Amino acid sequence: MSKGQGNYNSEHIDVLIARFETSISENTAVFFDVDEYEDVINYYFDKNNFSKAGVAIEKGVEHFPFSVLFHLRKAQLFSATERTTEALTILDYAEKFEPNDPEIQMTRGGIYSQMKMPQKAIECYEKAMENEDMADEVALYMAFEYENLSQFGDAIRCLKKALELSPDNEAAIYELAFCYELSEKTEDSIRYYNSFIDKYPYSHNAWFNLGIAYNKLELYEKAIMAYDYAIAIKSDFGSAYFNKANSLANMEKHAEAIAVYRETFNYEAPEAATYYYIGECYEKMEDWESALSNYNRAIKLDAELSEAWLGIGIVLDKQNRLLEGIHYVKKALELEKENADYWHIFADLEQKMGFLEEAENAYKKVIELDPTNPEGWLDYSSLAFEQENMIQAVEIIAEGIKNHPNNAQLNYRMSACLLNNGQKQDAMSYLQNALSINYEMHHELFDFFPQLKNNTVVVNIIESYKK
Repeated sequence: MSKGQGNYNSEHIDVLIARFETSISENTAVFFDVDEYEDVINYYFDKNNFSKAGVAIEKGVEHFPFSVLFHLRKAQLFSATERTTEALTILDYAEKFEPNDPEIQMTRGGIYSQMKMPQKAIECYEKAMENEDMADEVALYMAFEYENLSQFGDAIRCLKKALELSPDNEAAIYELAFCYELSEKTEDSIRYYNSFIDKYPYSHNAWFNLGIAYNKLELYEKAIMAYDYAIAIKSDFGSAYFNKANSLANMEKHAEAIAVYRETFNYEAPEAATYYYIGECYEKMEDWESALSNYNRAIKLDAELSEAWLGIGIVLDKQNRLLEGIHYVKKALELEKENADYWHIFADLEQKMGFLEEAENAYKKVIELDPTNPEGWLDYSSLAFEQENMIQAVEIIAEGIKNHPNNAQLNYRMSACLLNNGQKQDAMSYLQNALSINYEMHHELFDFFPQLKNNTVVVNIIESYKK
């Protein structure tokens, strides 16, 4: 839709607006042609001054009653002020003058979209598609509606059409990446982007999205190559530097990743997330002070970035400053109260500090928020076991196995706990289950309960499952 285009000379518009406002305030008759009225209306739309836009539209209708333009603008104004039914009525009236005007169908489609009626919007856009000059824009809007219907295959088809008509359509190429991701068709996206690049090798956006797709498949070297091409074409492409750094970090090339993260600062304002990732790289390199420095920079830019608060807490723990660190973990939890991973870290630290009741409450929160993570059940059971609460340890593991019947670790843990309780027959049943699921993990049994290395029955059963 063409409302609020803002394509006007600032000096010209200043003079024009002054003339218009003077004529309104003094109630004098001043002539404006169609283009001048359009500039005035667009100016007020751009300023979200719908009241004055409405005055200009009414003046336009008064002086040029058969011009579809002003009826369109009136419909767009009503749409912007949630008067959608009235807007549709005006479009019906405008259509009598110009039954084949694609702008009418585009505006109507936009209103139906606003009314959460995507199928009707698509019908309007299909009619507008008949105008070849607008086909790429129409295809993009149709794709949005198919997305609203979760019909991502149709959305992808429309976006490909938009790019076929306008290869430089940046919105279409990014929306296409979004649709491929939601439909989990990463391999298809790679095939498409490679085909697109064969035709348009200097499309930095295509190279960039190809890098994202490779990164998602953990093909990090190919991702880096794609990002490098994007950077070669557009040297100030900050997002490409950022994503390249992420791929390097995923390859555990942390020093290289840090250097590339810092490159982004040459092309865009520093962001909290970038400092956070730099801090994470330093943390993995065990450069604790540099990690803390960058996490703190992240927080200065965004005090709501919970990951940075958590990172500081973890690093302080690594520095044997646990009492300080736990306060930062609590801050992260304040920001994300329903994050099971944060509760898990908090539980581990509380247990480490000897605050066992607080640790138990935190582990309960972990399994409540994310029963699908076996580590929560294992660590919670370890806490009970260390407190010599054997019945509770078995109950926790039993509940964990209900959620994860084919998890070898949980079955090995149950076997160890039952053996410790003297329940040998049940213990052997769980041990056999565990060995059937994953023989190679049998060391889990001895890691948790080293004394079992001397239990000949256990050792013989394990040997019997050896392939």
